[in-house]
Amino acid sequence: MPLRYIANIDLEKLALEHIVPRLHDTGFCYLDSFLGEVIGDCVLEQVKCMHYCGALKDGLLAGRCQGMSQSHLRGDKIAWIAGTEEGCEAIGFLLSLIDRLVLLCGSRLGKYYVKERSKAMVACYPGNGSGYVRHVDNPNGDGRCITCIYYLNKNWDSKVHGGVLRIFPDGKSYVADVEPLFDRLLFFWSDRRNPHEVQPSYATRYAMTVWYFDAEERAEAKQKFRNLNAAKKKEAPPSEAE
Repeated sequence: MPLRYIANIDLEKLALEHIVPRLHDTGFCYLDSFLGEVIGDCVLEQVKCMHYCGALKDGLLAGRCQGMSQSHLRGDKIAWIAGTEEGCEAIGFLLSLIDRLVLLCGSRLGKYYVKERSKAMVACYPGNGSGYVRHVDNPNGDGRCITCIYYLNKNWDSKVHGGVLRIFPDGKSYVADVEPLFDRLLFFWSDRRNPHEVQPSYATRYAMTVWYFDAEERAEAKQKFRNLNAAKKKEAPPSEAE
C-alpha cells in the first residue's frame, strides 16, 4: 500500500465515527488493516530487529507480589522508544498517525484533555506460554487515560497460539477477547473500567503500546510524586537527606 494512501486516510472520520462512539459505548474499540501490508511489514521488521539484537528486556511490575515470581505474572520482554531513533522510521510514522487520531478525538473524550503521551513500549511474548495476569493500567490516577496497542502478528491463530487480550469491562456480565492480529490497532480506557490480561502465548507475539495522558490528572500525579519525595527527604536521617 503506497504511502500517499496512508496520508489520505480520512482520520477524522475514523476518530469521530468509530473511535469516539465505541469508547463511550463499550470502553474499547479496534481498527483492522490500519497501515496496510507494506507499511505494517516495515514496522514488524523494525520490531524484529530490536528483538533479535537483544534490545528487549524483561518487563517490570509496578508493585511487589510476595510468593510469586515476576515471570509468572508478566512474561514479556520490552523496550521503550520515541520512534525518532535510527532504524525506527516506520514506527515513528505509525506513532504520528495514532497521535493524529487521538488529537482529532479532541473534546469528545469526555472529561479528558490529552496533550501528551508516553514513549512507545515495544513488547514481545517469547511463545513459551508466557502472558500477563489480569491488571489495570492506571488504577491510582497516574494520568493515563487511553491505552493504544498496535499488533504485529501475521497468520495468528488464537486457538493454536493463544495470546488473546481479554478485557473484563467493569460492571458488565461479559468479557471481550481481542486477538493480536497483524495491523490491528486497539484503543481502550486505561482506568479501572478495563481490567485486562494477556493469555498465555505459544508463539512469538509482538505488540507496541502507547498511553495518552489527561493533562490535569497527569499534573496532579506529578505533584503528588514531588510531595512524596519531599516528605521522604524530611524524614530521612541527615546523612541520607544530603
